[in-house]
Amino acid sequence: MMLDKWKNSGSYFTYKDQYQIFYKAEGKGEPLILVHGFPTASWDWSKIWDDLIQKYRVYSLDMLGYGFSSKPKKFKYTIASQVDLWEFFLRKNDITSFHILAHDYGDTVVQEMLARSKENDNYEFEIKSVVFLNGGMFPETNFPTITQKLLLTPFGVLLKHFMGRNTLAKNFKKIFGKNTQPSDQEIDEFWRLIDYNEGKDVLPKLIKYLTERDTYKIRWREAIQHTNMPKRLIDGGFDPISGKHMAMFYKEIVPNADVIVLEEIGHYPQVEAPEEILHHYYEFRDRL
Repeated sequence: MMLDKWKNSGSYFTYKDQYQIFYKAEGKGEPLILVHGFPTASWDWSKIWDDLIQKYRVYSLDMLGYGFSSKPKKFKYTIASQVDLWEFFLRKNDITSFHILAHDYGDTVVQEMLARSKENDNYEFEIKSVVFLNGGMFPETNFPTITQKLLLTPFGVLLKHFMGRNTLAKNFKKIFGKNTQPSDQEIDEFWRLIDYNEGKDVLPKLIKYLTERDTYKIRWREAIQHTNMPKRLIDGGFDPISGKHMAMFYKEIVPNADVIVLEEIGHYPQVEAPEEILHHYYEFRDRL
């Protein structure tokens, strides 16, 4: 689905009386929420969206600082703040029980949700299942790109001025599979999402989630290990950031780990191999 069509078929709601949040909701059936990654947005799910809405009631949104949502420059972007946003959205839509499909940064957002569920017997939301795609869930196995590392430094505020469409293209070429490279048009659309509403200005703030992964390493790891809902990891094994090495670590530390590795696929499996992702997701759900 082209980006303009994606945007035009979505809606907005107001959060905290000042932030405009872009979202999409379509389909019938059990609720399924899709949680996107860094630095892109909910459009990441566009290649599997039309299939999923034939089976489920599907919801996705652009989190704060991403895509077509507000990108406040003075906001303190944390993983917890994004979970607070999701919880607001779920309450607003009277959703108390749901399944999750998450990617990258979204994996960590879901880890915080799982931690809240684990720590609170009266947590108001029932997470019925989780499927993770590539993401740095464990700092020990996460290898950020050079650009990500530089954005974390004091030079990040300066670096953002030199970032552009070509920077993104070079980075994505390294993290996508050799035979599943993004098209020029896809790079253009991804960059539009990042650059929209002066988005470059908040990149150094958004990237601080990498330091949070160190701070909450044990809490977020145990949120995967010690929660009982069904989980699966579908991982693009070619990904240098969180590929096969991360999948093997997941398999070692998560009890009864359910892991699928797509050997030739990179960091964005839902973009690179949408049909495979749908196959493995449906197979997982059919067993529940």
